[in-house]
This record gives sequence, structure tokens and C-alpha cells, in this order.
Amino acid sequence: MDYNFSEIEKRWQQAWAANRTYKVTEDKSKKKFYVLNMFPYPSGAGLHVGHPLGYIASDIYARFKRLQGYNVLNPMGYDAYGLPAEQYAIQTGQHPALTTETNINRYREQLDKIGFSFDWDREVRTCDPGYYHWTQWAFEKMFDSFFCNECGQARPIADLVRHFEAVGTEGVDAAETESLHFTAEEWKAMSEHEQQKVLMNYRIAYLGETMVNWCPALGTVLANDEVVNGVSERGGYPVVQKKMQQWCLRTSAYAQRLLDGLETINWTDSIKETQRNWIGRSEGTEMEFSLSPSPSPKREGSNEPNMPDTEDHFTIFTTRADTIFGVTFMVLAPESELVEKLTTPEQKAEVAEYLAYVKKRTELDRMSDRKVTGVFSGNYALNPFTGDKLPIWISEYVLAGYGTGAIMAVPAHDSRDYAFAKHFNLPIIPLIEGADVSEESFDAKEGIVMNSPREGVKTPDGFSLNGKTVKEAIAATKEFVTKHGLGRVKVNYRLRDAIFSRQRYWGEPFPVYYKDGLPYMVPEACLPLELPEIDKYEPTETGEPPLGRAKKWAWDEVKKQVVDKALIDNKTIFPLELNTMPGFAGSSAYYLRYMDPHNAHALVGKAADEYWQNVDLYVGGTEHATGHLIYSRFWNKFLFDCGVSCKDEPFEKLINQGMIQGRSNFVYRVNSDDHSKAPVFVSKGLKDQYDTTPIHVWVNLVKNDILDTEAFKQWRPEYNNAEFVLEDGKYVCGWAIEKMSKSMYNVVNPDDIIKEYGADTLRLYEMFLGPVEAAKPWDTNGIDGCHRFLKKFWNLFWERGNENKLIIDDVEPSNESLKSVHRLIKKVSEDIERFSYNTSVSAFMIAVNELGQQKCHNRRLLQTMVVLLAPFAPHIAEELWHVLGNKGTVCDAEWPSFDAEYLVESDVQLTISFNGKARYQKTFAADTDNATIEKEVKADERSLKYLEGKQIVKVIIVPKKIVNIVVK
Repeated sequence: MDYNFSEIEKRWQQAWAANRTYKVTEDKSKKKFYVLNMFPYPSGAGLHVGHPLGYIASDIYARFKRLQGYNVLNPMGYDAYGLPAEQYAIQTGQHPALTTETNINRYREQLDKIGFSFDWDREVRTCDPGYYHWTQWAFEKMFDSFFCNECGQARPIADLVRHFEAVGTEGVDAAETESLHFTAEEWKAMSEHEQQKVLMNYRIAYLGETMVNWCPALGTVLANDEVVNGVSERGGYPVVQKKMQQWCLRTSAYAQRLLDGLETINWTDSIKETQRNWIGRSEGTEMEFSLSPSPSPKREGSNEPNMPDTEDHFTIFTTRADTIFGVTFMVLAPESELVEKLTTPEQKAEVAEYLAYVKKRTELDRMSDRKVTGVFSGNYALNPFTGDKLPIWISEYVLAGYGTGAIMAVPAHDSRDYAFAKHFNLPIIPLIEGADVSEESFDAKEGIVMNSPREGVKTPDGFSLNGKTVKEAIAATKEFVTKHGLGRVKVNYRLRDAIFSRQRYWGEPFPVYYKDGLPYMVPEACLPLELPEIDKYEPTETGEPPLGRAKKWAWDEVKKQVVDKALIDNKTIFPLELNTMPGFAGSSAYYLRYMDPHNAHALVGKAADEYWQNVDLYVGGTEHATGHLIYSRFWNKFLFDCGVSCKDEPFEKLINQGMIQGRSNFVYRVNSDDHSKAPVFVSKGLKDQYDTTPIHVWVNLVKNDILDTEAFKQWRPEYNNAEFVLEDGKYVCGWAIEKMSKSMYNVVNPDDIIKEYGADTLRLYEMFLGPVEAAKPWDTNGIDGCHRFLKKFWNLFWERGNENKLIIDDVEPSNESLKSVHRLIKKVSEDIERFSYNTSVSAFMIAVNELGQQKCHNRRLLQTMVVLLAPFAPHIAEELWHVLGNKGTVCDAEWPSFDAEYLVESDVQLTISFNGKARYQKTFAADTDNATIEKEVKADERSLKYLEGKQIVKVIIVPKKIVNIVVK
């Protein structure tokens, strides 16, 4: 019987769907295993062959664990909200819901063709009100919570209110936007409006003024990863920095728990280190710097205020307080509130010009770009240890969100301070004995301290660090600062609170309405607050977000429902929030919803959560390391604090799949000034004889680098009359490995591969390309090998020349066949656990070749082979499982175990060398001793010509590998 993959795959895909083979329920009699992929955004372009790589890898593992007896949860859904759908809606007027539904249907069709074991009964879509109900619910929980630093977790805001009523802020240790102090009496004397403003200072979900990436053309805030080189990734529009009131999540409160959690999970060291750097824990010191008296008096007739007197001060954070004696200038972040306060009248114009420049720079640009820019404020600070007058500069290399937004600059021992000092000709004072003030001496953490203080400088209590080691100096300075009230020891984090507002339509609505400018939550019982219909998807003419166009978008407190906004009276009917939530809102807890997707009363029921607990294996791209993976860990920790999630960490093991790169093809057009003539294309081997330009060509027009010239002429109108200079009657294309892209015509549609070779071949080949985590090139030329392997495996079951006759037997297999199969069991079992799927495919090929040569048709061994292959190529495995007479599905077979007895080698083959040159091979019994091996090698007639007339110096025997006879 021929291997008719199209018929086989279609039949079993229909059977799996009809029998609900992949539906899973909680079964306490089985161990659970939860496999999850980062769910896709359904773009209109559909899948290319790079997209399924991670899905195939996780599907193999999910099937493997099921065969091992686990109850496996392997769901799939869609990250359905996003800017691309909204931009398409703006361009076409088509509702984003319609295009999203079309795209989802396209994705589902493609995914089904590949044969994934997804439980589609658990599908979630972030744009479904039944799903975002729980995103809104979680947001309300965050609004009604604060983070208690003392207990290290979220607590109800009502607990904080009770504390304020009892003793005011005394003893409060909570994450806050600014430090507040009031008594219980003062709290009780506040109006409701005033109290709500105070509570906003502590809420985990809060409204705050923050710098954002604002894109005027798109009319929305963008995340850092949506901005590339100062323009929007979508459309290439300019992006500026702007301070806006936004919803924020207090992710910074969880910084230490996010760090600590990394020690408990099985992620790669590189991803963990990326997150550690992003969270950026620093142990250091906050110090107070007084301001110098005004450098110039108030100008006559000027309205400018006098500069601050010596009583004014500001705070800096440093991890190296011991370098205080090397400070030569101060630097403020351009966004710092101190900039306006400290800029002198003479410098205002220059500072304003500089701030306008910085507004066009994203924070990511400022962190990565080493360009030196800055402007002098005109003002000075005083070194609290030396009294030195320090110029205060403003520069983009200091970020407002880290520390206090102000730094003391020590150019001798910090690379960016050094570059700034050199550029603006500021002093540089080395502090380490023997240190050479150059770029090589930065961040010195060892050596003996000097110039601390410099000769003739008086310091408080005669404080000196001279002669101490760096470690001793750090400890002494911290102690001195604390003792003398010059500052305090503090732990700081680079992690900032997440900006949670977007000025878009296609996103989760906030369940928020406004009274007197302050937010209140839509009652939980009224959720979900559904996205309203609007006539256009752009901002309003007055600059409001698109939801400003909604006619029915006001909240009636009495009727507890959405009503027409013309009814707003700010007494019982109030305006609703016009912003929507960002993309990461819907993806931050979707893994929990998969556990219990149809629960109308909770995000996840207690029984389902306690059974599935968390994700055992999570597969996705490294590009999400500092976005989704941080946000989802934070979100889960909050839900853990609320008793919703039973695990503090959401993802136990993380695998990052690499990128499949495209194999691009080129044709070589002969350059000509006469564009009226037909274009001429010369084959690759002849191109050096002509003046040519390489042009990308659609990969579907090329097979084994040979161009289908007739199809090429029909591809584009300008090539209709093309002429070709051929090699041996063929046009040979050039090629290169590049990122898969429509513009390079190297995107390969998995549907085309499946049509020609089958889904099982596609699955095997994607795994055969290389390690799951590595980037690797797609080369359609190599796919034939995987297809031939499947046909060879198929042919083990059928008589040659009579393909309708099974040749399965129950004859006792040979030791060689047993060895081949049990070696494969061991290899594949170990490889799957290591995600070394490419070597598994190679091992399958070797085993099938060996069984073919051994003419093995043993039912037991071939059935074992079927089960081993089932995770990789489920369609052919299911077909052969039933050909062998089995009932049920191969998915529920038992994973075989290897018998070490069959792997014991009875013979070994040694390479025989003379003076290091291999000459022949000789087989010995595995237990042959070295003396016998040496004797038999010397006696072998093949050795005589290498020994004749020579003297043996020594014989070297490497067990199970080589015999080397050294002669002279």
C-alpha cells in the first residue's frame, strides 16, 4: 500500500476532532502536566513555517507526557486585541472584530492541518467579553489593594483605611508614590475626595503622572518595544516623550519577589539574567545635597524668582557613596521636577531647547545610545563632605525613573560620567591609588583609596577614607552618612511601574467611571463592561481617544448600567474611562483561564487551580523576556496574594524556541540603460561575465535552486517577455539566509509544504533543522530526506511488489533488531527530555535503515517504533497503530522502556593505525583483553606490510576505539 499522506492525515484529523481525542478533564487518578505555548496574535498574513516551530516542539512534549501516563493540558487561544487590527480598521472602515475573526479562522485552519493535540474546548480569545470580564475583575482587585512592604504582599485597601482611622500614617510601611504624613484626626477631617486622592498614592492600580512614548499620528501611547529608532514600529510615525496622566500598575512593589522567584524556576540562565538586569536591584545610599546660594541676583524688572538659598536641597541615590570625594558635577534627568526649579534665568532658553530635543528620544534610545549631550542649569550644589561647589547639569543619560532622577557624577570611575566630563571639559579626580584616569579604570572596586579628602579640605568630624580598601570605604561612608543624618542606606530597583493606559479602541475597556475627576469602579456584579460600537476608530476631533466617539458610554450609578452620555449630570450619571488597556492586559493571566475556561463565577475555580496549579512547560520567544514574562509573573504573584492562584510562579520551565530564517533566492538581471528591451536574466554560474543586479524572487518559483522560468514570467507583468541565459539548459538561482519577510519573497507557507509532503514531514523537518532553541535556516531542498524516511518506515509494514499485503510477523526478533530498537528507545526518551529533537529524528532514520537491512518485520518491535514516532509524526503513527490491529488511539499507548541487556555490545570494531595513520578495521569480542588484541593485530596479514623491516616501539590501545602501533 502506498504511503498516501493526504488521505491518512485528513482521515485522522477528522477522527480526532469527532472523538474529541484531545479533550482533557481534571483526573485526580493521574499526575497532571500543563504544556503551554505563548498564544499568537492572529495577523492577516496567516502562519509561515517559522511560526509553528515552538508549537511543534511543545506538542511533541505534550504527546510524550501523555504516553507516559500523565493527564496533559495543552490548550491554545488568541491574543486578539492589538494595534494592527485597529490600524487596518482605520484604513478600511471595517470593524476590527470582523478582521480578527477572519484571521482567527485562517489560523485555526492552518493549525489543524499540522495535527496539534490542542484541546480546542478550552480556547480563549482576549477580545471575548467572557474572557476580559476577568481582566477587568483583576484590575479592580488591584485598585482595591495596596502592597504591604512589611509582609511582602498585597493587602486590601480597606486594611489601610482602618489603619489611617486608628493612627494615621504612623507605622505604615507600604509601597507608595510619595511619602505622606498625617494623623488619624487629620484623616477623619478629610473629605471623601481628599481621602480618595490619598489612597491613590498607595493603590496597586493607580492614576499617576508619568512620562510616556506618545505618537501623535497614531494618537496613542506606545510601549518601548513598539518604538524603533524614535518612530512607531507600526507605520513609522514620530514618537515623543510626554508627561500624561495614565493608569499604572505598581509592578515596582514586587521587584524583590520577582528577583527571588527566579531562583525557584527552571529557566535558562540567559533569560534569568535578562530579567535580573531589567529589575536592576542596587544596594546603595541616598544622600542630601544642599543648593549653593544664587549665582546672580534677581534682575531688575524680572518676574523670575530668586534662586534657592542654602536651606534647599535635593536627594541622589548612589551605589558607591565612598566616591563622594571624586564628585565634580551633578546631573539631573531632563524630566526631573528640579530642572524647572534650578534653571537660572540666563539658561532658560538653552535648557528649553535641550528639553525639546530630549522629548523626541525614547528611553530605550537614551539607554543604548552613547552620544554625549547635555546643558548647564546655571545652578550649583554643595558637596556635603567637602563643601565643593558643584555645577548642576541636565543630561538625557540620567533617567527620571531610576533612583531620584539626579546623580552625583564621579568621572574618574564611571564611564558615562567620564565621557560627559571629557566632552564638557569638567574636572576628573581619581580616587584609587595608582589608577590611570582612562576608560580602562572605570568602576574600580579594588585598591587603596586616596584623595578622600584632598589635602587641605576639611570634612565633618575630620572624616577620611584615605588608606582604606574600597570595601572598607563603602562600609565607612554608609555608616557616616546614616549617623550624621546626611542620608540613608536604601535598596533601589530599576524596574518601573507599568503604564497601563492606551488611547486606542481595540482593547479591554477599563471598568472605571469618574466623579469629580476621581475614578470609581463599576460594581463587580456588572462586569464585563463591554466595548461599545463607534463610527470611526481614530481619536476625536478634540483629541480624545476613540472611545470619545461612543454615544452610549456613561455610567448610571442608580440603574447600574451603561447609558447614553448625553444623560451625564455628574450626580447619578458619570462619564466612563476613554482609554483602553494595553495588549499585555489580556496575556497576563490567560494561562489561569485555560484551567477553567467556562467558569462564569471566577477566573479559575479552586478545584481546577489546585489540580493544574501552574504551567509545567512554557514555550515562546526570547523577545518577551522583559515584557510579557515580567508582567505575567507580577500578575500571578498578585493573584497568589489574593488566594486566586495557588502557585507564586506561573511558569515552572521555560523553553525559548529559535527563529527559522528564510532561504532567499536571487535572479541576476543584466543591467541595461535601454529599458524598452526585454529584461535579461543570467544564471548564477555565468553572472560574473555580465554587469548584473541580484533581485529577490519568490521561493515558490524555485526548486533545488532551479528557477521555473515560465512561472517566473507570469509572476510579475514586467517579466512577461523576460529572456534567460541558461547553464546546461537550466536557470540556477543564487541564495542567502535571511529573516523571513514578504519583502524578500522568502516566506514559506506551511500549507504548501503540507500539500506536497504532508504534515508529518513538516513536523519532522522543522525539528530536524537543528536544536529547538537555536536559529536555523529553512531550506526546502532538504525536506525530501524526512519524507523519504517516512516512506521507508511505512514500507517496513508492507510487502515489496505487493503493497496491499502486510508482512508483519511474530517471529522472535534477532539480537541486532532488539539492539536497534532499544537503543532508539533510550535515545529518544533522553532527547525529548532535553528538547534535542533534531538528534531524535536522526536516530529514527538510523534505526529504520538498520531494521530494513535486518529485514525485521516483528510486530512487537514495529509497534514500539510506532509509539516512539507518535509524538513527532502522529498521523502516520495513528494509521499504523490501527494497521497493527490496535483499538483506541495511539495517543493512549504506553511509552516503552528500554532494556539495558539488549544494549550490551557483544563485539567491538577497532581502527588499526600505524604511526597515527588509520589503515584498516578489525572486529573483536567485547571482552577481549589488550594482550590478545595486540597479538591478533600483529598476526593479521594486513599488518605485515606496515611492520616489514620495521621495529615496533610501542603499542597503544584505546579501549573500544583504536590500536596504534608506533614503528621506526
